[in-house]
Amino acid sequence: MTSKLIPSDPSKVMVIRQVTPNITTCSAPFLRFGRLKVGGRGTIVRLQSGALAVFSPTALTPEVRSTVESMGNKVGYIAALDYEHHIFITDWAKAFPSAKLLGVEGLAEKREKDKATAGSKFQHIWTQKNKASMNVDPEFDGEFDYEYVGSHSNKELVFVHKRDRTLIEADLEICLGNVVSRNVIQLSISSLPSAILTARFQFSMMFNLPAKEQFSRTGEDSTSGILTKLFIGLQNTMGSATWQKRFLWYAASAGDRQGFNQSARKIASWDFDKIIPCHGDVIESGGKDIFKKVFDWHLNAPVQ
Repeated sequence: MTSKLIPSDPSKVMVIRQVTPNITTCSAPFLRFGRLKVGGRGTIVRLQSGALAVFSPTALTPEVRSTVESMGNKVGYIAALDYEHHIFITDWAKAFPSAKLLGVEGLAEKREKDKATAGSKFQHIWTQKNKASMNVDPEFDGEFDYEYVGSHSNKELVFVHKRDRTLIEADLEICLGNVVSRNVIQLSISSLPSAILTARFQFSMMFNLPAKEQFSRTGEDSTSGILTKLFIGLQNTMGSATWQKRFLWYAASAGDRQGFNQSARKIASWDFDKIIPCHGDVIESGGKDIFKKVFDWHLNAPVQ
């Protein structure tokens, strides 16, 4: 992972913020392809037992360590929310060896192929076959509802912290990443410089761009750059969110639309008001209505 994608010194630019009485976020700059300003975010949740659950962990900086200590320092769960959000799992697993690792099918095998990430054992792995019966343990399951969106190209895990009515997701609406043939479009803009003439987008589920908070300590405009401006135009939750709906319908759910519809309906049945995405700003209130707007085509599709 090069410094073009993640900051070389995360301590200088990370924003650590308590967003609810039990939830703290760690937000930092992140550039996909070294150009698109989408931001990155990890989420730490304090359970009633005092244990901490960490979702899509960010860099374990001294400031993050101090935050964890202030929350009780009992990291019990570390979750990779999809096939892509696992960069810092190794650092956290080494720092908190008693924590249970949560992930999706295929991720452990992917990590074992890279010396930098090999060696971490996942105790709980969601698959299409076990998702209906999957459970973690009474401590965790008492605090969270969850859904594995295996029909999604990135194999998404979505959680809701029931006490704080907060949805936690990685790329629930759209993710940028490696190319998956059936879920990719190629976007060519003839007026762009040749260096950024072509970009490939892999689809997931939900951004809330621009990533203002995640770039707030960089001195940079989170909307600068032609390609970033274009992507923000497509991936925001304002207005009718037509482009997000199109991406979800024609790309993210193309492989198994009925399965995707079922997952969207299950998530929509949960009680939540706030949405914490990995990319873009936190939706502080009204998140349930925004979710239902963005996923409208899936929520209202005929049941087959």
